Amino acid sequence: MTQASALPADATQAAQTLRQSWQALLREEPKLRIREAAARLGVSEAELVATDCGHGVVRLQPDWGEILKAMPSLGRIMALTRNESVVHERYGRFEQVEVNGPMGLVLGPDIDLRLFLNQWRHGFAARQTLHSGTRNSLQFFDAQGNAILKIYLTEDSDAGAYQALVARWRSEDQAPTLVAEPAPAPAAERPDSEVDSAGLRAAWEALRDTHDFFALLKKFKVTRTQALRLVGDDLAWPVETGAVRQVLETAAARALPIMVFVGNRGGIQIHTGPVQNIKPMGPWLNVLDDDFNLHLREDHVAAAWVVRKPTDDGVVTSLELFDARGENLALIFGKRKPGIPESADWRALADELPRAERMS
Repeated sequence: MTQASALPADATQAAQTLRQSWQALLREEPKLRIREAAARLGVSEAELVATDCGHGVVRLQPDWGEILKAMPSLGRIMALTRNESVVHERYGRFEQVEVNGPMGLVLGPDIDLRLFLNQWRHGFAARQTLHSGTRNSLQFFDAQGNAILKIYLTEDSDAGAYQALVARWRSEDQAPTLVAEPAPAPAAERPDSEVDSAGLRAAWEALRDTHDFFALLKKFKVTRTQALRLVGDDLAWPVETGAVRQVLETAAARALPIMVFVGNRGGIQIHTGPVQNIKPMGPWLNVLDDDFNLHLREDHVAAAWVVRKPTDDGVVTSLELFDARGENLALIFGKRKPGIPESADWRALADELPRAERMS
């Protein structure tokens, strides 16, 4: 008996009904993206993908670390990481892949990822038929059914390696159903009066590596935006929310290489290099370059901060973007490598950004 036939009849019927509703939406709006379709249908994206198991979609075994280690065999691909407001697309090859327990690390000049594999719950190989031909991908989701990372094959990818990967990690469970778990309630921010602000500042000033910043937040039990508010104007200050457009356009005009970090609960994707073609389109601010595309909802940027962190290599400056809930949307730095001080030109650009009124 297959997994699908072992399911309760009502679960199978519900999946079939959901798939039919999705197909009906696509007939009305052929360009509708799956994330938008899922929102309209009141389900997660992963639930919608699962309904196509047996129709171009294959559920994968949850052996995330080993699947990652096989990625270099695919050749040139496009990696996509997104959150509610920003989509980050980078073309290139998986080169150095390291897996250490729940942490995955992909290093290379093109594909640069930090992956939190304990948040990965569902994976699929998907074949989509488009007017331009067939599009193959690997898609990974968290327990809530939100997309973490998608890998799309390009014309330069190794199709045979992709088929071998799918065959190797094909799950016995190909049921068209998926149960998304409810999102955990966000932790309430403590009152500022309960925070050891002096200790926070002292620990901030003692930072030696930007990677230690998350541990600092945990130690003092503060949210990221709360820390920025409390640490002092010389280390973090608010700027106008339009600063992100100014940064991208100025970096393009000055041929200034930057680093753009975009993440979600399960991973962070990084672009390092120049940006060139900056194209606002409606609410979206876009970078449309050959190897890097960025799509950012400017109207979702509720707060922007310039942040300075001391390190062994000198001060590191970032532009940090947040939505109305205080969720981080993106981080932008000047291009740098460990052991090399950040660019004076990048620091000058950050200093040019118009300051905003500090909110209490």
